[in-house]
Amino acid sequence: MQIGVFSVSDITTDPTTGRTPTENERIKASVAIAKKVEEIGMDVYALGEHHNRPFFSSSPTTTLAYIAAQTERIILSTATTLITTNDPVKIAEDFAMLQHLADGRVDLVLGRGNTAPVYPWFGKNIQDGVELAIENYSLLRRLWDEDTVNWSGKFRTPLQNFTSTPRPLDGVAPFVWHGSIRTPQIAEVAAYYGDGFFANNIFWPKEHYQQLIGLYRERYEHYGHGKADQAIVGLGGQFFMRKNSQDAVREFRPYFDNAPVYGHGPSLEDFTAQTPLTVGSPQEVIEKTLTFREHFGDYQRQLFLIDHAGLPLKTVLEQLDLFGEEVLPVLRKEYAARKPAHVPEPPTHAGRVATLLAAQDAAKTPAEA
Repeated sequence: MQIGVFSVSDITTDPTTGRTPTENERIKASVAIAKKVEEIGMDVYALGEHHNRPFFSSSPTTTLAYIAAQTERIILSTATTLITTNDPVKIAEDFAMLQHLADGRVDLVLGRGNTAPVYPWFGKNIQDGVELAIENYSLLRRLWDEDTVNWSGKFRTPLQNFTSTPRPLDGVAPFVWHGSIRTPQIAEVAAYYGDGFFANNIFWPKEHYQQLIGLYRERYEHYGHGKADQAIVGLGGQFFMRKNSQDAVREFRPYFDNAPVYGHGPSLEDFTAQTPLTVGSPQEVIEKTLTFREHFGDYQRQLFLIDHAGLPLKTVLEQLDLFGEEVLPVLRKEYAARKPAHVPEPPTHAGRVATLLAAQDAAKTPAEA
């Protein structure tokens, strides 16, 4: 199991102090959080993409490259890369470059995003969102897999004898997760290519995501990539911890009640009962997180949102220290004990290179061997 953190990059006023961090402070905070993620032994840091306020992360690959230079082990990913409004050629180039700089410690989550105005800003129509996602990913896949591409489609100018540079590190493209919170067509695309499916299940009840993940697993098996329970699934989550549950609830409540993403809606108690959000003690975070497997089956990646709603950096780093000390070791032990042998390990660059080399060796004729 890969365990990590993702950020949506919001810039939100701290309701307890009335202070709003600057863009510079939040950008620098994302680097500090990623370094702490590596320090405590987590596996992944992922950063979203937005082109509107109140978010700062318009160029996640730039930030991740800077983090790559200051870390050695963690996988650097995106929480969303907009496959609908980004040019597939630019995605291919940017992530291959990041892959080389980070020595393969790179993957990405492709999604359509949830901000309608972004489409016209980049010359697209939101009504074409699903078609754009499907066509753009088909081209992106070819740009990474083929040295020379001749292509024409509906939404982009044709390519003739085009080679995306640099080529993917070791001949293996970054692993792709397709992220969705509501669109079955995206689950279908993930299954068709044998890619991962990331269900950011932080807002709606589990039954909704059970349907999406179930569809992905069923279609993954249909397309011949393995059994349904071998499909590559990632999940979101949220927590706020203190040693004592009452302290956690008391401290987090003003952030929850005023957060732009879910403030002024369901109560904190109702929201924690219906979604993965856990506000309480480390033991409560452990117990709630381990129920995800019961709802969605064995899965490969668990990411937590912890730096949102105006929480100050000091508090976020305290949360990570507590997670590393009391939660992470238990989750690792429990995930390892419960994982069936036939369920694949999480995707890594090294593992995918080894698979490619094994396939090439198997394809050799006796004379070549």
